[in-house]
Amino acid sequence: MEYINLKERKDILQLGFKDKDDNIVKDEKGNEVFIEFDLGDIELPLKYNKCVNQIEQARRNLKSQFIIIDKKQDHKGKQLLSSNEYEKVKATKQFYRDMEIAMDLFLGQGGTKKFLNGRNPYWEMWDDIDEMLRPYYDKMKLTVSDMTDRIKEKYKVTESDVLTND
Repeated sequence: MEYINLKERKDILQLGFKDKDDNIVKDEKGNEVFIEFDLGDIELPLKYNKCVNQIEQARRNLKSQFIIIDKKQDHKGKQLLSSNEYEKVKATKQFYRDMEIAMDLFLGQGGTKKFLNGRNPYWEMWDDIDEMLRPYYDKMKLTVSDMTDRIKEKYKVTESDVLTND
């Protein structure tokens, strides 16, 4: 059998993590934890847009659920929480799951957990992640015009060495 050597992937932006003490975050095997973005992925701007839209939708859904729960008659629960408080906790847990799914669309599978680095999800986590990534958005070229320019540049025709009828 013969083999084809695959080329090294180009245009990959890898972003590692540091903890609050400025130490590089490593996994249980001692490997650096990072996320990566394929800058050549034509869908990267679409993934970002879908991520943002799904997060906003999840926030609207949670607020709506809270309004509905608040309109219900509250009952003393079996434990510390009342029935409405328990429903709000369940709704919030679902909200965090929905946010993680949305963020992983853009950050890659497991990207949200890498950012959280052992922390539990929280309301502003997307805002915090978005703020941390903002300095890299120019490199990611998340606008359609950036992606169009990139494709035009890659496939532009040069006129050197063209045969002509002289």
